[in-house]
Amino acid sequence: MDRRELADFLRSRRERITPADVGLPAGPRRRTPGLRREEVAQLAFISAEYYTRLEQARSPQPSREVLAQLARALRLSDVERDHLHHLTGVAPCPPPEPSREVRQSIVDLLHRLPEAAAIVLSATYEVIAWNDLAAALMEDFSALPRRDRNLIRRAFLGPHRNGRRLYGVSDADAFIRTSAQHLRAAAARYPHAPEVTALVNELRAESEEFARLWAAHEVTNRPTLCKTFDHPLVGPVAVSCDVLDIADRDQRVIMYTATPGSPSAEALRLLSVVGTQRMDVPG
Repeated sequence: MDRRELADFLRSRRERITPADVGLPAGPRRRTPGLRREEVAQLAFISAEYYTRLEQARSPQPSREVLAQLARALRLSDVERDHLHHLTGVAPCPPPEPSREVRQSIVDLLHRLPEAAAIVLSATYEVIAWNDLAAALMEDFSALPRRDRNLIRRAFLGPHRNGRRLYGVSDADAFIRTSAQHLRAAAARYPHAPEVTALVNELRAESEEFARLWAAHEVTNRPTLCKTFDHPLVGPVAVSCDVLDIADRDQRVIMYTATPGSPSAEALRLLSVVGTQRMDVPG
C-alpha cells in the first residue's frame, strides 16, 4: 500500500469537487478548494478522523467497502476507481454489469463514417449504437425492442428471415463460435450480473448448438477480417471488418468497409441513399 500516493490522490480528487456538485452549501467562510475532509467523510459514511488519517498517510489499509464508499463520494471514474484500489493494494472488484452507456465522442465517430457501416457492441453483443448505413445494411435497430438487438441471441435463436442466419453473413458459423467464446469470457468478468446470467441460461436452454459450444469451455478469439452480407435489396456485399476496442467501457466498435471502386462499395453507396426503406418490404 502506497500511503503517500494514496493521500495525494484522495486530496486531489477531493479538491476538484465543489459543494454544489454534491448538494452542499458553499458557506461564506470556505477557504478549502473543493470539499472539506469532514464533508467527504460524511458522504462516504466514515469518520472524519479516519478520512483525515488517510490523507495524512497514517491509516491502515482500507477495506473494499470503504474504497467503494470513497469512490462514490469522490465521484471517481472507473479508471480512477481501479487506480484507487491499486494504490491500496486491494484488487478492484469487477463491475456489476456490462456498460451500455456509449461515450458521445464514439457516437459522433459513427456518424462521421459515411462510407462505413459501424455499430457499437456491449460485452454481451448487444447493439447499443449504430449509424445509418449499418441500419440499412443489417437492420433498423431503432425499430427493435432491446432484447432483439442482441446479436448472440439473434444468431442462435433467430429470427432467421428466409432461412438466412444473422443477415445472411458468410461467416455465420464462425460468428456463433466466437460469440459463444466471448460470452463465456464476459460471464467470468460479470459473475453477478443478472442480465448476463439470464442470457446464458436462456441460450443454454433453447439452443442445443449453444449448449454444446458452452460446454466446450473455449475462450479463444479468432477475429474475422472479411465477410459478405447477403442483402435482400442489393445482393452480396463483401466488406472488411475492423474492430476498435473501448477498454474502459468493455465495448467494441465494429466497422464494415468495402474496397473502393468495387461492386460492394457501390452497393453500400446505394444503401446509404435507400436507407432503411427496405424494412417495409416483406421478408
